[in-house]
Amino acid sequence: MSDSTFSSAAPSDDASRETDAAHNSQPEPLWRHMVGDQLRRSRLEREETQAETAIRAGVSPQYLSEMERGVKEPSSEMIAAVAGALDLSLADLALAVSENLRFGSAVGANCQAAFALAA
Repeated sequence: MSDSTFSSAAPSDDASRETDAAHNSQPEPLWRHMVGDQLRRSRLEREETQAETAIRAGVSPQYLSEMERGVKEPSSEMIAAVAGALDLSLADLALAVSENLRFGSAVGANCQAAFALAA
């Protein structure tokens, strides 16, 4: 068989990507926004202030605020410190974020604002 036979028989990767892009008109949110949204949800579920969580995590309240808003691209150490202060393992945090991405759970205002700016 010739190369042209294979290319017409099977969809190309480019065609698959174009089809996927057509189904996903919104860009995917940034990981830092999703992590920040999840950290905020976890903190609020515990009815804690940013200052309380920040003290236990060993970060400033301002830095925690920037993490929650997705302004900072925190290191893995900072994410682990804040998650630990909220009694979350990194696995639990990553699972919650991935479920929010996968199932389209409430995307935070920060992600919606990022979508608006990207448009």
